[in-house]
Amino acid sequence: MVKSTQQENFGVSIRSATKTYGDFRALDDVSLEVRPGEFVSILGPSGSGKTTFLGILGGFVQPSSGRILLGERDITFEPPHKRNIGIVFQNYALFPHMSVAENVVFPLRARRLPKSEWPAKLAAALDMVELGGYGARRIDELSGGQRQRVALARAMIFEPGLILMDEPLSALDKQLRETMQIELKHLHRKLAATIIYVTHDQREALTMSDRIAIMNKGRIVQIDTPERLHDNPADSFVAGFIGEATLLPVTRVDERTVMLGDRRLVSTRAVPHNLSLFLVVHSEKLTVEPDEGAEGANLLSGVVDEVLYQGESLRLFVTLSGGGRVSLRLPSNHHGRTLLKQPGERIVVRLHPDDTVVVPEAP
Repeated sequence: MVKSTQQENFGVSIRSATKTYGDFRALDDVSLEVRPGEFVSILGPSGSGKTTFLGILGGFVQPSSGRILLGERDITFEPPHKRNIGIVFQNYALFPHMSVAENVVFPLRARRLPKSEWPAKLAAALDMVELGGYGARRIDELSGGQRQRVALARAMIFEPGLILMDEPLSALDKQLRETMQIELKHLHRKLAATIIYVTHDQREALTMSDRIAIMNKGRIVQIDTPERLHDNPADSFVAGFIGEATLLPVTRVDERTVMLGDRRLVSTRAVPHNLSLFLVVHSEKLTVEPDEGAEGANLLSGVVDEVLYQGESLRLFVTLSGGGRVSLRLPSNHHGRTLLKQPGERIVVRLHPDDTVVVPEAP
């Protein structure tokens, strides 16, 4: 199985896919090109169209219009079992009365592959997810993370050209979920598999993806690498959805300058010409000035409202002079505590021009 996986991966082309239910457009003219071996996450709030999009890719929902190509093959109206697509569901959809081995080989049975091929494929699939020797175990004897790996092995055993994942980590606790995110990322590197991953968890998408597509109201509003998406959002919706950001209304002065109240802020980025603009202030981008008399570009002053201890960091909420409220993070180590201000104390923070991002209001 492993030796041919990379050769048999396919790119996916979604071309103007639309799905309507009466007058409601669940999916609205969506196009997306996924390269062979790429890990693309579909991220968005509830009702944004993620589930419909995945259903159309998997063959469980027929589009009202548009085309879906897997490699060069048009699969728009092919039934799910003929698409050569592996799927990992949110609840894993494992058969509790079957052993691990029986669950994993089920796709081979459904495709009527010769039984003589099963043992080698089973061993390779279980080794790939580090469950070698678990074949005889019952599903109810496994932990949540192990069940997730069984679901992955089952999705991979028949060497699909594409793997779809529908929020497969959402049922796990936070620590295990974060561990499995890293394991999935490593597994993807090992397989070089083409994966489309649906989630509402932005940190999950940022951790694992080559690219992230943000959906809203049935449309893809932006697609890019995690870093560029986070640091260069297309509009106020994306900026508010990705990262720990506060959006503050500003007024354009010129190509590189805006006014936040009576504060002049300079950016190294071009300021849009739109009438309604917002400054995107990420908590981690603000730095505390130890000297309240500090001078220079992009200084903001205010009063600390609240301090939250969150383990690895301290989160401060600040009401700015002239209005608006932002938050910032300090490390909870010795250095961070030397900069800490208590509620009621004045504070001066700086937003570097490189981190001064201004976006238009979302349509």
